[in-house]
Amino acid sequence: MGSVIGTNDAQWMLDISGLAGLDRIEPLEGGWDNSCVLLTLTDGAFVVLKAWDANTVEEVGRVIERHCHLDSHGIPTPVPLRLEEGRMLVEKDGVAWTLLPYFPGGMLDSDEESLRSLGKVQAKMHMVPTSDCFPDIYKMGFRLFEKVLSIGGEWEGHPFLELLRNEVPTLKEGIPPGLPSGVLHGDLFPDNVIGSDGEVSAILDLEEAWIGPLAFDLAMSFVGFGWEDGKPFESRWEALVEGYQSKRRLASAEVSALPALHRYATLSIACWRFWKHNISMPDYSLSDRYREMVDRLNVDFDLREAF
Repeated sequence: MGSVIGTNDAQWMLDISGLAGLDRIEPLEGGWDNSCVLLTLTDGAFVVLKAWDANTVEEVGRVIERHCHLDSHGIPTPVPLRLEEGRMLVEKDGVAWTLLPYFPGGMLDSDEESLRSLGKVQAKMHMVPTSDCFPDIYKMGFRLFEKVLSIGGEWEGHPFLELLRNEVPTLKEGIPPGLPSGVLHGDLFPDNVIGSDGEVSAILDLEEAWIGPLAFDLAMSFVGFGWEDGKPFESRWEALVEGYQSKRRLASAEVSALPALHRYATLSIACWRFWKHNISMPDYSLSDRYREMVDRLNVDFDLREAF
């Protein structure tokens, strides 16, 4: 769990920001590791205070660079407010703290209008020039698979590890090298997208962002937004693709690779959940959460039929 952010923490950050004083503090939904609260200021303004418990200070600096990079190219994303001496973050007890602009609205809905908007924004993001602040390895993908497969001990022979071990070679064969690549978000789930009235307001949380095959990100956003009660919704996928292709057309090689990319994205979320809730920070109440994604692997749905 993240830090418990209190009134003193909030006032400390406001004091070094030059903003008005604190009126009230409220928790914000979303996120598993880092702590965020909404601050209402005495002048009626709103800002978000974030304590980055799950990231090193150095890594937070790189994540902020990513937000700045996307923002400079017109992608709606929160860039930290400047604090004293022009800094965008301050360190306290080994944790980075930032003040972020507040985007009104809640998590983006999964209706067709919202997904068309998400597709458009995602395509625009995919056309942004790359930058060294984005890694070229996906932390939740094959690298994490290898980490989980190497744990051994009591987990040796676990059904999920056996599934992972069998899936990796097939996935690597199904994702050809040379696919169009660029800046990806890597984790476009509803809690990482703010929106209202069918429009995306902001793309959040670039901790998993990377440089990789663009079509993977499109598949991942369908994993996040396109399923409900264990079933894929064709209309949601079609709306997402329609919005995306209004800004950037997928090449035939990308369309052909979509089934493997969708399976890779699904397994990445399953593996992250398995690692997080069973090994890294065991939580019995969430230990089976990965099974939602594993069950999807057995559902027949061909993303290529929308083209």
